[in-house]
Amino acid sequence: MQNGPDSTASTGPAELTTAELAQYIDHTLLKPQASREDILAVCAEASEAQVKSVCVNPVWVPTVTEALAGSGVLTCTVIGFPLGATTTAAKVGETTDAVTHGADEVDMVIDIAAALAGDRAALVADIGAVAQAAHDGGAILKVIIETCLLDDAAKELACSAAAEAGADFVKTSTGFSTGGATIEDVALMRRVVGPELGVKASGGVRSREDALAMIEAGATRIGASSALAILKAS
Repeated sequence: MQNGPDSTASTGPAELTTAELAQYIDHTLLKPQASREDILAVCAEASEAQVKSVCVNPVWVPTVTEALAGSGVLTCTVIGFPLGATTTAAKVGETTDAVTHGADEVDMVIDIAAALAGDRAALVADIGAVAQAAHDGGAILKVIIETCLLDDAAKELACSAAAEAGADFVKTSTGFSTGGATIEDVALMRRVVGPELGVKASGGVRSREDALAMIEAGATRIGASSALAILKAS
């Protein structure tokens, strides 16, 4: 199992090569209307660009795992997506099913209401159960805190609860709510979790400049549906 931020180049973000930048990127297609042909096209793009992973809805995990076999690109999926408002048992079931079918990474949405209510115990219990299910299956867990719906105190609580619960990454956004990643939120998340966890910036990262700014702020992974545009500008 991989823990903490990915191992990437020791140079500053501006000096990253295209290949190095590709290893920060989860090439993402989460639209509910995506077809099998759309998913396979994203897998082909990801294999050619050698990004870190392809991130899809759980129904596509077997397809992606098969399509990416031998490519070196990981299979990533989402859990409790996009609202986070399912039970812990449901999230654990989704996670177990996903890793059984080949998911290497799972990105779960927290109980947002618990974060807003300051209920640390509920957050730790929810995240911890999913972390255990992911790790038992050899996968890593990224925890989506949906920053656009939280104030700074709730963001800090969610990040520290994720760390306590055994998560491997914290992640800004689903991309399906009222806003995406910001430099300020990435910096806050990095400050709270320190160097031990990864930080994923997701939502609205569409250019090389966007990606490099997020990395400079502390991101070690970028979720983007515009991965090829980001890399072509490298």
